[in-house]
Amino acid sequence: MQLTIDAHYYNKLDIEGFSRMMKDPSYCYKFYWLEAIVQLISGNKTEATYDEIIDEMISNAWYSVLEFHIHLSGIWGEGGIKDNLERAVVKLRELSGLEANASKVEIKNAIKQFNKQLHAEKQALTLNVPYKALSGFANKSGEKISLDSSAGRMIAYYNKLSASDILLPYTFGGENGLSRKLTFNDAWVQMIRDNTVAILGWIQCEKVKWLQNNNPEVPGLIYKLAPLDEKMRKLSHVRKLWDGILDLRSIVDVFTDEAIDEEKYDVDHFIPWSFVMNDELWNLMPMDSSLNSAKNNRLPDWNDFFIRFARNQYIMYEMIHEREGIRKLYEACYRDNLHSIWANQELYRKGNSDTEFYGILEKNMRPVYDSARRQGYDVWEKRLAV
Repeated sequence: MQLTIDAHYYNKLDIEGFSRMMKDPSYCYKFYWLEAIVQLISGNKTEATYDEIIDEMISNAWYSVLEFHIHLSGIWGEGGIKDNLERAVVKLRELSGLEANASKVEIKNAIKQFNKQLHAEKQALTLNVPYKALSGFANKSGEKISLDSSAGRMIAYYNKLSASDILLPYTFGGENGLSRKLTFNDAWVQMIRDNTVAILGWIQCEKVKWLQNNNPEVPGLIYKLAPLDEKMRKLSHVRKLWDGILDLRSIVDVFTDEAIDEEKYDVDHFIPWSFVMNDELWNLMPMDSSLNSAKNNRLPDWNDFFIRFARNQYIMYEMIHEREGIRKLYEACYRDNLHSIWANQELYRKGNSDTEFYGILEKNMRPVYDSARRQGYDVWEKRLAV
């Protein structure tokens, strides 16, 4: 995505240098650094300490890491976390016990409460990115410098460059550690405030490309940068379909082994919605409302529950092809819940035996389930009813 800024700013500021602030990142926190600065400036800040910026970064990364199990910069071969920002988020969760869907205010309050314990992780985030982010402005005129120079030399160089040759988005104060203060230059503050939406959209696009490359098995990643929006779920037609089936026959709950009560059931995802980010019919099931919150964002045990889930899907499949009324309710799901080509062309085609149906469903669901497990989704401790 090309960064587009109001034309008159190109005559005043080095917009090309700004557009290179996220170029060639080694780790994801370069994106979160610039995003945090833009958000602080748009909130009328004209200066900020490293500490304040990193607090914003942790808050912004929280949902992706914890709600959606995204690895910000991948993982090492032995499973260790590469990215210092991800480490900070995970440690804060362990210290605070906050829920993955905690509010930004709750997250920032927890950061303050455990600031001392987070010091090492936060300090690690200051080692390179504050001045490496400015490398697109370097060596264009006047004094030249190696971009591998020490932090002290780089900071002195950028402060001098901004005062003499190229006005930079920020300059560095003389404080130490996390107390070091950045001063945002007035002309850049005005540009960022006038173009906040465009800049944040550009950052998000570049961030998504990086995250998708480092999480190749994760679907719908563009929707996993912010808190869940329950309004995105589109289950009303599937609910009507299962209501119609339950009016005609009993359905056994996958988890309780008891008949589903028409007045006390939810339509839920076998593989969590937060991973698949869709409401496809092949992943949906009726289940006891009282268990839905207990299952939450976890995977059912495959060996215990897949075949039970598949049996209920097959009952639905048979009734689609046997009952005209159920067929119409099924067809109403096309807009929101029947987009997978394999489901339309293989799973729900007429003529499948139960064995064929289970095989098609498992062949397509199991890789998605296994990807969710590798991404860090927990298995629900609910055991098979006996």
